[in-house]
Amino acid sequence: MHQSHENPTNTQTPRQQPFTASDLPIDEHGRVYHLQITPEQLSPDVIIVGDPGRAQVIGNEFFNDLEVEHEHRGLVTITGTSTLSGQPTTLITPTKTTVTTSGMGTPSLEIVLQELQALNEIDFNTRLRKEHAPALRIIRVGTSGGLQASTALGTPIISSYAIGMDNSGLFYEAPFSDEHSERLESELADVLTRATPEGYRFRGKIHPYVSQVHPKVVQALQEAASNLGIDVKVGLTVSNSGFFAPQGRDVSRLKPTIPDIDHVFAEWDPHVDGQRVENMEMESSFLSHFLGGLGYWSGAICPAIANRRDDTIDHNYQEAVRNSTNIALLALSQLRKQYP
Repeated sequence: MHQSHENPTNTQTPRQQPFTASDLPIDEHGRVYHLQITPEQLSPDVIIVGDPGRAQVIGNEFFNDLEVEHEHRGLVTITGTSTLSGQPTTLITPTKTTVTTSGMGTPSLEIVLQELQALNEIDFNTRLRKEHAPALRIIRVGTSGGLQASTALGTPIISSYAIGMDNSGLFYEAPFSDEHSERLESELADVLTRATPEGYRFRGKIHPYVSQVHPKVVQALQEAASNLGIDVKVGLTVSNSGFFAPQGRDVSRLKPTIPDIDHVFAEWDPHVDGQRVENMEMESSFLSHFLGGLGYWSGAICPAIANRRDDTIDHNYQEAVRNSTNIALLALSQLRKQYP
């Protein structure tokens, strides 16, 4: 059973309140430090993307009546009224939505998600946590490398579980989201150790963390894709700490610690409803682990723009990203109606 998501602030009591200026930097305009937006400029429904350019495209193509359009430190945040691109407007209830940038990798994402949490949960005037705050709904729209030969280029992949090969999640003590997460975490530690050659310095030291993506978000994404007539795959997603050796790309003069790690994950059977490890990217692990621990609703849909088994890449992948964005916005619209 997935952990409760009814009370997003039902977590460990913070060490110190009100939060100090050094722990929670807020500028003279009442804006959080990195994103540089105020609490009123954030919607409870958020699309998060890695590429700031993609945030701008989504804002321009999918949003009307823009309330906020701001860039700071490469982080673009836009809030407006969401619509679908190239689809009947009756499919979606136009509602205030935010798109923001996570940057590349979980270290940057950690900063952004913490600031989104602060914007939602903390009174910036008193620096105290609010007694009640709504659960944010956040869906990542990104790109990824497909690991299964049967998954066609451009297929949007909906994450059911997120496997963290980074270490950002290790700094947040969130409980296991379900029994599969605990089993997968233990099994994968053994799988990765066996895949590392004897005598390698870091053999046995790479331990993944695993979390279940919120089942209601997975379901909403699947239903949205079906309504739009877009074929998708559902499976496990690996989030790596980098793009090259962490994902099995052996192009450096230094040997990768785990040779052909993409093959290792592609061939491993997680024994979860017949699903396989479908893709690799760099953010979904912390998204699911951190937001799930808070009781927030999150998910990820990332088209496979490369197929690691066929060694192919889709250079014209923007249509796949557009399809994934339509799916994510429609899913948020349905979740908003069902679980306001």
